[in-house]
Amino acid sequence: MTATRVYIASPEGANGRNVVAYGVLNALTSKYKTMVFRPAVSNHDDFTPVLLSASNAGLGVALSTGLDIHKVRADKETARGDIVGAFNDALDVSRADAALIVGTDKSHVNDPTTYEFNANVAADLQAGVFLTIATIDRWPHELDETVKLSIEGMEAAGNKVLGIFVTGCEPRHAVSVKEALAKYGLPVWTLPQVSFTDESNKNLALETFRKYVPTEEVLAALDVDAEAPITPYAFQFGLLGKAKTNKKTIVLPEGEEDRIIKAANYLLEREIVNLIIVGDKDAILARGKELGLDYLDRARFQAMDDENILNPMVAKLCELRAKKGMTEEQARQQLADASYFGTMLVVMGYADGLVSGSINSTANTVRPALQVIKTKPGQKLVSGAFLMCFKNHVAVFADCAINLNPDAEQLSEIALQSAETARAFGIDPKVGMLSYSTLGSGKGPDVDVVEEATRLLKEKAPDLPVVGSIQFDAAWSPTVAATKAKGNDVAGHVNVFVFPDLCAGNIGYKAVQRSSGALAIGPVLQGLNKPVNDLSRGALVQDIINTIALTAIEAQ
Repeated sequence: MTATRVYIASPEGANGRNVVAYGVLNALTSKYKTMVFRPAVSNHDDFTPVLLSASNAGLGVALSTGLDIHKVRADKETARGDIVGAFNDALDVSRADAALIVGTDKSHVNDPTTYEFNANVAADLQAGVFLTIATIDRWPHELDETVKLSIEGMEAAGNKVLGIFVTGCEPRHAVSVKEALAKYGLPVWTLPQVSFTDESNKNLALETFRKYVPTEEVLAALDVDAEAPITPYAFQFGLLGKAKTNKKTIVLPEGEEDRIIKAANYLLEREIVNLIIVGDKDAILARGKELGLDYLDRARFQAMDDENILNPMVAKLCELRAKKGMTEEQARQQLADASYFGTMLVVMGYADGLVSGSINSTANTVRPALQVIKTKPGQKLVSGAFLMCFKNHVAVFADCAINLNPDAEQLSEIALQSAETARAFGIDPKVGMLSYSTLGSGKGPDVDVVEEATRLLKEKAPDLPVVGSIQFDAAWSPTVAATKAKGNDVAGHVNVFVFPDLCAGNIGYKAVQRSSGALAIGPVLQGLNKPVNDLSRGALVQDIINTIALTAIEAQ
């Protein structure tokens, strides 16, 4: 069961926020085993120990805090990934039923992006949000506008605001404040001003909270159905978690590449997958030592001149390629290529999947797989999809890597493969067959191919939500769809985008990736009997980590 998660956020980080956090924690512990987590704190933080003294999850400060606030300010994007990891580590250790997450504190450093950062982290941690906003030094209309903008900021990040705490509010003003904020359709609680920064005032803080905020109302506000956003950081961590639940063995043919062994070290340290690294063990470990990598020795290393492996591999390759007249000598020449050697490790059952391409081209990665792993029964082609991680959701783009000019039958198969990929990663597929035409608005042979592919897809998978032909804007935007595809339930909600040809697909995913900041994971090679995935030669270490994890998930 997923733990109940609530994030306490304030545009100021003070003026009553601590009272709210302490009171909400008390309400949570009345029903749940509740951990406390602080995503970013200073090294002078005195409040976290106060919260931990009231928690019933048994965690200390080290596990309950993410990063030092100075490190966060230096690189907020990298920090978000580290915070997600730290939070999930704490959740795993505590086995808590609920998590109280308390945002950043008031600071003498005026960082105008702090509230946005809190909103993004709340989304990354998939937590509902309680807003804490002070009336102190604000006229009623200023309070109202602050609440409005604070809600908008949270919702822009994909969050659900569950309730509003108005602090520093004199009891005689409580009724008028609640009436003024009733238009937001959220629970509103008011609290008078209480100074609370350390242990000395915690009893007064809790007494005040209980007096003005009924525990049952807090718990009821948390008990709502809300679809959690899937941010790139949440998705990446989900990949790693899912891969770890059923560890598979992935072969890495490019063991001499620094990025590969850095990614391998990361995954081995966290015991997410088993790895076979192709290459000279001593040389790779020596290079790992130079790079400060301490966990590479957990991998299995496979030399390419090991006759115990090579002899049966040659025999198997000759068997598989007998119709092509392959001889033993030709097989040995073929297996001198690391990609081919690695692919045969998968064929021979030593590994469950392969990741390559940081040095080799896509063709060098795909060709051996097509020749000896081949396609799944009933499938005639291999296609390449990217998992596109946007600000608060994930979509699939295909085919962006393999098929130049697919015909209608091939397009329908690419769509089916892409829908299966979506399901494998927890996405309920809604397919859009892309074109320059929306439901007959344009004519031409290219549109005809897409519309025929849509017809074939509906025959093959009558229960699969699909729309086509459709333009990208009408597939993506409910507003545009209301005009261009009025009455169509899939238009405007597409999350599997099938491009009409490789040119459009490759340009499309790269244009979206670079212009929107979306994280592109892949390509996932669809349709193969065993998972083999290709890397961009410009792949970052994190890209490689993601691709190895998704390959392991495919193998599951």
